Formats: sequence, structure tokens, C-alpha cells
Amino acid sequence: MQEFENNHTDCIPWMLEAAKQGRQFDLMVYSPPFASLYAYSNLAADMGNSRESDGEFLLHFEFFANAIFPLLKPGRNMCVHIQNPARSMTAHGRPGIWDMRGDCIRLFEKAGFWYYGEVTIGKNPQAQSIRTKSQQLQFTQFVKDSTISRPALNDYLMIFKAPGKNEVPVTGKTRVNDHGATERLDVTNQDWILWAEGVWKTDEAGLALPYPIWEGIRETRTLNERAARKEEDQRHLCPLQLDLIERCVRLWSNPGETVFTPFGGIGSEPYTALHLDRKAVACEIKDEYFDCLEKNCREAIQERDAKRQQTSLLEFA
Repeated sequence: MQEFENNHTDCIPWMLEAAKQGRQFDLMVYSPPFASLYAYSNLAADMGNSRESDGEFLLHFEFFANAIFPLLKPGRNMCVHIQNPARSMTAHGRPGIWDMRGDCIRLFEKAGFWYYGEVTIGKNPQAQSIRTKSQQLQFTQFVKDSTISRPALNDYLMIFKAPGKNEVPVTGKTRVNDHGATERLDVTNQDWILWAEGVWKTDEAGLALPYPIWEGIRETRTLNERAARKEEDQRHLCPLQLDLIERCVRLWSNPGETVFTPFGGIGSEPYTALHLDRKAVACEIKDEYFDCLEKNCREAIQERDAKRQQTSLLEFA
């Protein structure tokens, strides 16, 4: 297989055909459309256009969950990034939050996946207040009537596993550290101490943080989406942070293995997989995003190869 394969199509029929062909992947990493929170295109097949009701989105999502299930190798992991959408009086007749995360977990389990783990991706409430203008996070509302106030909305990384035994262990080169313990070079014991906490902190640009920046998911470290937007796009594109994707790829796949994302977007997951010496397969339905996806995948290979060459020259010197 070539290093990357991008498919300009709706992911559900593509996945159904791929399953008929017996195709399976080593790791899946993606962020599905968050119901009607973001509109990525005007296409009927776009899950982000499920505006009639939450039930409409979940019906669409159930078809998706059933289609993707056969494509994950036994014992391997699927990482799904999600955020629970807020409700409002204007749009929904009540304030609050929809537990879309819980509904999606039930649908994935119904399709056959094992719900295996979860990471909460903590958000800075001040930064979220500035970015979203949320009344529930503003100081003025808190002072006026704090019954309206609520904590910031966190993101979640849900980890699902395909039933069965993993035939190829995910590991890497090891060394004996200063404490006499054997550890991996690609993901060190110190990395695992931080990442196994179950809460991954975020680095919000411009804010003082009580922990070193390298420990956090950098919110602004994303692929540039401006070239993929059209004037009629109703909501903004929110590419997944590259730091988060890197952790998933490093933790749960080996170099040379294939990472699949059904919602390719502008290519954050394939871009990261290629940088980390994996292969990538993606689907993307929107023309403008697909063009960016192709461009970013080619750039990832160029950047990776240039880095390899530079490393070889340094070693030779």
C-alpha cells in the first residue's frame, strides 16, 4: 500500500465496501461531527447537518458505528474525540448540556465495540469564556447570579477496542533508565506517568499555567484551516490538536502500521500519522477540505523525509 490513501467520498458507503473487501486497520483516530454544533458542508450525507433533532443525528451515527466496526483489527483501539454540545433556550427550548458522549458510547457498544477507556481533556474556563462568549463562564454573570454559572465544557477522548486478541504487540526500542527500569524510547515511563492520569491538560495561548507547557495539549497547534473555508460555511472548522493525535498514534500503533480516519477534514490525523512513520487512510466528503487533505499529506511526507535527512547528516558529522 502507498503511504497515504485519501478517498473523496462519504465515509459510510466507502467503509461498507472496504468491509466487503476484508480491509482492516491498526488504529483509528478521529473527531466526528458534533451533531448540529458545526456545519461543514451543505451535503445531506454530512452528519453535521442533522438539525431537526438529536435523534436525527443519532440515527445517522448508528449507521456510521455499524459501518466502521468491521474495519478495526481484533484487539486494536479506536480513539474518538468528542465534546458534549450545549443547549440553549433559543435553539432547544431549555438551557443545559446534551450528553452526546454517553449516547455515542451506547451506539458503539451496540455495534460491537468494547468501551475500554477515556481521557478528559481539561479546558481553561477563562480562555473558553473569551472564545465562546459563554454567559455561564463570565465573571459578570457569576457576580450577578451564580445559579446560571457552570464549569467549562471539557473534551473527551473515548477509547474503544475491537473484540479479540491483538496479534501484533505495540511496543518499541527500549533502554534501561537511570533507575534500572526498562522503558520504551518512543513513549517513556515519564510520558506514561503523565498520560495515564486520565486528564490531559491544555495549554491556552497567552495564559499563565501552573504546569510546564510541554505537559499540555497545545490548543493552537493545529493545521491551518483557512484555505478550506468557503464564505457560505455557517460554522467554523475546528481541527483536532496535533499533540492529542500524536499521543494516540505513539501509544497505540507501531511504525509502518496504518491509521484510519473516516472524517479526514483538512488532514490532521493523516498528517500526524505520516510524520510518525505510519501509513494513513482517510475519507473526506467536502471538495475544499479534500484538497487541503491531499496537500497536507504531501507536505507531511516532505517534512518527515527532510527531518530524516537532517538527522542522518548530523549522525554522519
